[in-house]
Amino acid sequence: MINAEGNEKLVEELKNLRQEISELKEVLADILFILSVDSTETMQVTENTSQLLRGEVPSSCRTAHFRLREHIIQIASRWNKDRASDLRKHLFGHD
Repeated sequence: MINAEGNEKLVEELKNLRQEISELKEVLADILFILSVDSTETMQVTENTSQLLRGEVPSSCRTAHFRLREHIIQIASRWNKDRASDLRKHLFGHD
């Protein structure tokens, strides 16, 4: 731990760094959520395309995509539970 006592400039710099770190965490949480939505929507587009081309989505793909969606929601929940809950409702219906 750095002893900043008596050094106002250092104290102010540390305060600014803490604020910047906090802001970066918020930005990263936003990016993570956007990527979560993007990845799950991309899976849905893939399923829709498969449905159009083949007449059905292979059950192995449905199972794998379901598990991947669950993992994505789990990761998103670590950083923003409210938004992850909204994503879960969108993907799996209202619970």
